[in-house]
Amino acid sequence: MLPAELHRRYWRKNMVVTALLLFVWFVATFGVAYFARFLSFSFFGWPFSFWMGAQGALLIYCLIVGFYAWYMNRLDAEHDVADEDD
Repeated sequence: MLPAELHRRYWRKNMVVTALLLFVWFVATFGVAYFARFLSFSFFGWPFSFWMGAQGALLIYCLIVGFYAWYMNRLDAEHDVADEDD
């Protein structure tokens, strides 16, 4: 396969995972805040909307960063563009 085609596939996969993670970020940030009135069930003794705003969103952000780093390391190795020191 041509190097240009491999490069295009690499960036296509990168953009797809970035778009999906941005969607998760948007839902965690704005979706929960917008629908907070409807999320009135108890979660660890607190209203879910309060918990999500105080702790859950931060947890989701850390998971997004961790997943992105893991996925990109795997994608770099798959396309043979990994750093030399890895």
